[in-house]
Amino acid sequence: MDLVVEDYLSDSDEEDFQQLMAIYINFQKNRLLLKKPRVQRISKLKGHHYVLELLNGHPMTCFDLLRMTPKIFINLCEELKKGEKLKNSRFISIQEQVAMFLLIISHNSKQRFVADRFQHSLDTVHRHFRKVLYAICSLSKHLIVPPSFEEIPPEIKNNPRYYPIFKNCVGAIDGTHVSARVPLDQQIPYRGKKTNPTMNVMCACSFDMRFTFVMVGWEGTANDSRIFWETITNREESKFPMPPKRKYYLVDSGYTNMPEFLTPYRGERYHLRDYRGARNQQGPEEIFNYTHSSLRNAIERCFGVLKARFPILKDMPPYDLKRQKYIILSCCVVHNFIKMCKDGDPLFIHYVDENVELDDDGIPTTGSEDQVTPSVSQRELRRMAKFRDRLAKKLWERQTSQ
Repeated sequence: MDLVVEDYLSDSDEEDFQQLMAIYINFQKNRLLLKKPRVQRISKLKGHHYVLELLNGHPMTCFDLLRMTPKIFINLCEELKKGEKLKNSRFISIQEQVAMFLLIISHNSKQRFVADRFQHSLDTVHRHFRKVLYAICSLSKHLIVPPSFEEIPPEIKNNPRYYPIFKNCVGAIDGTHVSARVPLDQQIPYRGKKTNPTMNVMCACSFDMRFTFVMVGWEGTANDSRIFWETITNREESKFPMPPKRKYYLVDSGYTNMPEFLTPYRGERYHLRDYRGARNQQGPEEIFNYTHSSLRNAIERCFGVLKARFPILKDMPPYDLKRQKYIILSCCVVHNFIKMCKDGDPLFIHYVDENVELDDDGIPTTGSEDQVTPSVSQRELRRMAKFRDRLAKKLWERQTSQ
């Protein structure tokens, strides 16, 4: 005969047993409800749907988060898709990969935050960040290119302030410092006047605010003139676009006034802020410096747009140095891509005015070394000095005749 528990229980014991079983069952149900899910990413708004919401929502929301309009974002994704520079993975589309990358460099967002926002693992975000980084840098050979040295830049040709006196000018050159994360035992070469380590980046730009050359990787203590001279004397390695004879770049007084590179007069007012609220320019040298500064200001405004769009350049995450260099280059590539799309980017519109106030990010613009003087013949230096004097004289004559 089969025996069951109830055979050994009295009526009162049976009621107690049923109550205990009910309590146990309720406990197990509550424990399952309170138990944390094993899967960490459980948001219903997955990464792909989040990107679609950005692209189909208010355009300024997309710009605020990804620092570009929806149209430019789609164009960038299509450009990366060409030549299979970037591919759709099994679970992540190209648009989602690019959006994750832009959110990191445009807001200096932690990858942990991006992983939660797009509902992916940290490893997935890290892997696709690296893929997009290298894909964008591969566009540099097509987007960071020298200007046409045969044509007069429209910004000069269509402006009577500069034409025809500066008709042979092809661009502007300067250096800027960006944040760097360096191991403690390697920080001394990267520390200049400020306590934070930096990299010194030398760039050339056209007057429509596109980068035409970018040299990345120099330590923060390296002097602008040293980087410049090393760059133009090792052109096979640096690929620096040297202009033809009688053409020249505008450079500041930290460089040498020599063929192909025109500097302002030293000892005279130069920066635009020095002229604000002051008397009119007095003499040929001051009028030359003022006009030179107004035209060369394009490179300063390029840096202004670049750092305003990509705060990662002011506070670099602790990537290895090689990847930091790629990040700086990728920011310059995206900068040029946005400019070439001509889609009314708000940052370019804000910085198009040559008199715009540029933020002081507290990073020095020159290193601590002595100026490097290139080995140029005295005859060439005198010829370039006389050329500058002729330009100054023409500017002065034009102003006094008005």
